[in-house]
Amino acid sequence: MNNQNPVFIPGPTNIPDRLRHAMAVQTTDHRAPDFVELLKPVLEDTKKVFKTTTGTVITFPASGTGGWEAAITNTLSAGDKVLIARYGMFSHRWIDLCQRHKLDVEVIECEWGSGAPADLFAERLNADKAHEIKALLVTHNETATGVKSDIGAVRFALDAANHPALLFVDCVSSLASIDFRMDEWGVDVAVSGSQKGFMLATGMAILGVSEKALAAADAADLPRTFFDFRDMAQSNASGGFPYTPPLQLFHGMRASLDMLLGEGLENVFARHHRIAEGVRAAVGAWGLSLCAKTPDLYSDTVSAIYVPQGFDSNTLVNHAFDAYDVSFGVGLGEMSGKAFRIGHLGSLSDVMALSGLATIEMAMADLNYPVEIGSGVAAAQEYYRKTNAFGLKKAA
Repeated sequence: MNNQNPVFIPGPTNIPDRLRHAMAVQTTDHRAPDFVELLKPVLEDTKKVFKTTTGTVITFPASGTGGWEAAITNTLSAGDKVLIARYGMFSHRWIDLCQRHKLDVEVIECEWGSGAPADLFAERLNADKAHEIKALLVTHNETATGVKSDIGAVRFALDAANHPALLFVDCVSSLASIDFRMDEWGVDVAVSGSQKGFMLATGMAILGVSEKALAAADAADLPRTFFDFRDMAQSNASGGFPYTPPLQLFHGMRASLDMLLGEGLENVFARHHRIAEGVRAAVGAWGLSLCAKTPDLYSDTVSAIYVPQGFDSNTLVNHAFDAYDVSFGVGLGEMSGKAFRIGHLGSLSDVMALSGLATIEMAMADLNYPVEIGSGVAAAQEYYRKTNAFGLKKAA
């Protein structure tokens, strides 16, 4: 029976039955004309989610980490300098990936719970008169800390410094859930995956690639074969794939895009914000605090929540699973043992969110947390009762 319970981790997310059924298709010939009819519209419609008209959507059979690797190997050369800030586990992992590829990685250390430091980026970019920095890497939504950064401010820093560096953005836990504006923000490579906002199984890295980034591939000398932008783009242009595609995931993407675009992207974003606000109301009622330092940093897809002194967040998450068959996110990196995470993205409603809040409240009560059982659920109920789908107060 435990398979009937939703998960409240920040990905992989709950898969709607409609999408599970869409992926449950028999193998067909990916070199037949009907694959062309599937592939091209999926790639074109995915551009709407990235909010790009000039970029190219490129996919690889991989998770988001494969997308990170593709971003750097297709655009950079050995020894190139890249600038990145470390403010969570996933920005840390991107740093590690760049270092393993022998790039010259300049790291700006930030407190976990803060966001991308656009002001510090601006200082460094203005000082880089020789334009040695070839790429600036930013995590849009830091899944470990529940922090959403201002990518528009980062683009402003680049433009104000008149700096030509490429802008790479990890939007794995934000795309298709939080507003993302690839063209407006001048993003050169945006990296996402199938298993979060798209509500599918893990296995497809989904990238938005600018014309500037595609042009950079001609001069880049880092080795790549499986993750080659040019091979993929050339094959896709004629409706093909350079090797065996994840066919079932493409059928899933077709159904996912139909769901997202049918709901309307602005409605999708509003739904996520409303659910997140209810979760944040519950956290406040519990007397606990978010890892995100200020409200402007609050993520609408995941909340990282500090546990009180003397308690272990990993014990709490394990107990919720053992006692109630419900999964929440453990603390990662510096947050291990200090914070747990509630994922509230993808296939989720306010009613489902309430079930997760009730479950974690029971788990906290079992472990003698100083939390009044029912307080968080009641706070979220009041918010959901009094607001409409856009988080606006209902008419009396």
